[in-house]
Amino acid sequence: MIKIKYFKEITFIYAIFISLFHFSVNIWGGLSNLWFNSAHFALLASLGFLTYEASKDKNEVSILNLIFAILSLLTFFYMMFFEESLYAVANSQMRTSDIIVASMTILLAIEMVRKSTGYVIPGIIVFCIAYILFLGQQFEGVFAFGGMSVERFLYRMFYTNEGLFGPIATISSTYVFMFILFAAFLLKSGAGDFIVDVANAVAGKYTGGTGHVAVISSALMGTISGSAVANTVSTGSITIPMMQKAGFKSKFAAAVEAAASTGGQIMPPIMGAGAFIMAQMTHIPFITIISVSVLPAILYFASIAFYINIHAKENKIKGENSNVKILPILREGFHFVIPLSTLIGLLIYGFTPTYSAGIAIVTIVLASYLTKNKRMGIKDILEALALGSKNMIVTGVLLIAVGIIVGVINISGIGITFSQLIMEWSGNSLFIAIVLIAIASLVLGMGLPVTASYVVLSVLSAPALVGLMLSPEMAALVNAGVQIPEVTMYLLSAHLIIFWLSQDSNLTPPVCLAAFAAAAIAKTPPMATGMTSWKVGKGMYIIPLLFAFTPLINGTWIERFEVFGFALFGIMSFSIVMEGFWDRKMSILERAVFAVAAILLLTPDTIFNMQSYLGVVQNTHIVGFGIFAVTIIMHKVLFKEESSYAKAN
Repeated sequence: MIKIKYFKEITFIYAIFISLFHFSVNIWGGLSNLWFNSAHFALLASLGFLTYEASKDKNEVSILNLIFAILSLLTFFYMMFFEESLYAVANSQMRTSDIIVASMTILLAIEMVRKSTGYVIPGIIVFCIAYILFLGQQFEGVFAFGGMSVERFLYRMFYTNEGLFGPIATISSTYVFMFILFAAFLLKSGAGDFIVDVANAVAGKYTGGTGHVAVISSALMGTISGSAVANTVSTGSITIPMMQKAGFKSKFAAAVEAAASTGGQIMPPIMGAGAFIMAQMTHIPFITIISVSVLPAILYFASIAFYINIHAKENKIKGENSNVKILPILREGFHFVIPLSTLIGLLIYGFTPTYSAGIAIVTIVLASYLTKNKRMGIKDILEALALGSKNMIVTGVLLIAVGIIVGVINISGIGITFSQLIMEWSGNSLFIAIVLIAIASLVLGMGLPVTASYVVLSVLSAPALVGLMLSPEMAALVNAGVQIPEVTMYLLSAHLIIFWLSQDSNLTPPVCLAAFAAAAIAKTPPMATGMTSWKVGKGMYIIPLLFAFTPLINGTWIERFEVFGFALFGIMSFSIVMEGFWDRKMSILERAVFAVAAILLLTPDTIFNMQSYLGVVQNTHIVGFGIFAVTIIMHKVLFKEESSYAKAN
C-alpha cells in the first residue's frame, strides 16, 4: 500500500468528473460510440480499481490497483490515437501493440468484475474465450465449434461492435448511466425519506399496515435505485424493524422487503437497467415497454400485499393508530413529483430516454428550490454526481465484460443452437419452454446479476419463445420475410417473460442476494428467509405465464384490463391456497375450491370453449369469479357462526 495525500478527495473529484463527462456527451454528443464506450470502460474501471478493496485509511491504495487504474485509462487513449487499426487490420494481421492492448483490456475487465462480483462471472468469461479459441474443437455434435485465431478474436472483441464496446456497452454508457445518475440525484435530494413517509401515511393505519408500507416504499424506491439489493438495504433498514415492532415474524418481514425490493426492477417508469437493454435489443420504443409493464407490476405488488394481509390476520396484527396526515407530507415533498412527471412527459413526447433523464436531473435541482428545507446546494449536487459514478462502477464494467459472452454466443452460433434445443426439449410446448427458461435463469442467477442474466438468457432463448408463441400460419409468413406488426408484441412478451424470470435470482434459494441482505437486517437464517421470500414473491413466476397465454401484453387495452381485473382475484385465491388462512384456518376442501377458482381466474377460455360474454369477458373468468365469491361469502358466514357459538359458550 502507498499513501497519497488527499487521495480520498482526489477520487471524489474524479468521480464527479466521470459523471459530468457522461452527462455532457449524452446530452451534446461529440464522440463516436466506439470512443465513448471505451472511455466509459476506462473511467469506471480506473475508479473501481482506486476505490475497491481499499484499506481503512481512505488515503491509501495498493500499488497494483494504482497500476491497473493507469492501464485502464491507457486503453482509451490507445483507442483514440490508434483507431486507424480498425481499418488497417480488418483484413490483415494485427500489430503487436494492438494485440497487447486488446488482451490487456479484456484482462482488466475480467479483473475488475472479479473484484466487484467474485469469481463466477470471470469464470464464465474465461470459459467462453477458451470455447471460441480451442475448446469448441473438443466438442462433438451441436456444440462443436471449429475455433478462431487469437488475432481475429481480439480484433472482433476490441475493435468491432461484437464485443466489449458493442451495443451492450452503448446501453451502459447512455441509458443506464444517466438513469443511475438520476436516481443518485433523487436519493440525495431526500426522495427516499419522502417515499417512506408517504407510504406510512397512506397504508400504515390498515391491517398489516407496516408491511404495506414496506411494499409501497420499496416499489417506489426500487424503480429509481436500479438494484434490488441496494433497495433492500436502504429501505429495509427502516421497514424491517417497523414490521418486527408491529408484530410480524422476523423471517416474514425480511421476505416481504426482499420481494418488494426485487419488484422495483419491474416497476415503471425506469425498471432498473433491463428495460433499456430490452429496448435496444428488440428495437421496441422504451415508452411502449414501460406502458405495457404497468398492469403486470401492479399485479406483482398486489400478490405481495395479499400475503401480508393474510399473515397480519393470522397473527392479529392491526394497523397503527397514527395521526400522520398525508397532505403536509405531500406539501413538503410535492417537488419530487416534478422531475418524475418531466421524465415521463418527455418520454411520451418522443425524446430519447438519455435526453429525458438529463433534463429530469436538472429538474430535480431546480424543483428543490421550491421548498425551504430540501434545497440542493453545491455540496449536495457534487455528492450526487460522485454517488452516480460510484453506483455505476459494478453495473458498467459488468455490462461491458458481459459483451464478451454475448459476442461469443453470436459468433459461435450457440444462441441459435440453444433456441433449437429448447424447441426440441419442450416438444413445442410453450409452458414447458418457460419452465426450462425459469430453471436456466435460476442457474445463471447463482452467478450472474439480474441484468447480465437477462442479457444472456434473451440472446439464447428469446427466438425460441417467439417461435412457440406464433401460430403456424404466422410463423410461415415471418419465415418468408413478411413484416407482421403483431410479431413485435410477441417479441416484447418473450423478452418480458425472460426479464421477469431473471429477477428470481434475488429471491430463490440457494443464492438469493436480496433475501440474504434482508436476513442480515432482520437477523434471521439466510436460507430460511430465502425460502419465505420465494413463497412471497411467487407472482414473479405466475405473471410471466399471463404474458405467454393471455392478451395481458399483446392484446387491446380492453383485453388487458379484463385479464388484469380477474387475475387480481386469481392471485388472491392462490395466496389463500398457499397460506391456508383467511378469517380462520381453512380445511383441505376449502383450499381445493380456492385452487380451482385461482386456475379458472388465471387461465384463458380454453375449458368451456364458448363465446365470451359481450366478446370481452371470458367464461372461465366468470365461472372462476363466481366460485371465488361464493366461497368467500360462505367462509365469512361460517366464520361468524363459529364466532357467535364460541361467545355463547
